[in-house]
Amino acid sequence: MPAIDAVTRDLLEHTEFVTLVTEGPDGPHVVGNWGDYLRKIGIDEDRIILPAGHYERTEENLRRSSRIQLMAASRAVRGTRGPGQGCVIRGKGSVQTEGELAARAKAAFKWARGALVIEVESCETQL
Repeated sequence: MPAIDAVTRDLLEHTEFVTLVTEGPDGPHVVGNWGDYLRKIGIDEDRIILPAGHYERTEENLRRSSRIQLMAASRAVRGTRGPGQGCVIRGKGSVQTEGELAARAKAAFKWARGALVIEVESCETQL
């Protein structure tokens, strides 16, 4: 069974922006990325790939603990109580600067130094 269900996939296909949270020595660290960047590189059944530009602190945090959360939302996807749906995606993340996924990110985005790869473990709708 895929980790990314149909509702979450639909949401990721429509979201404009995603928020990423990692845990650092000083607490949560929050960064973002554009939804169209997410869609350009790829969403698999259990993996999300984003271009990694700077993300130095994110990468440092992921070396300590690979846990990462991603939040996405879109009014274009019907929610359970009205217009709009959101979700929190939990998984393990890493910044890859070499290999096939890094090459894919660098080809799509000349400024990327690699790929932020999230191995999805769970998805939870919010609205």
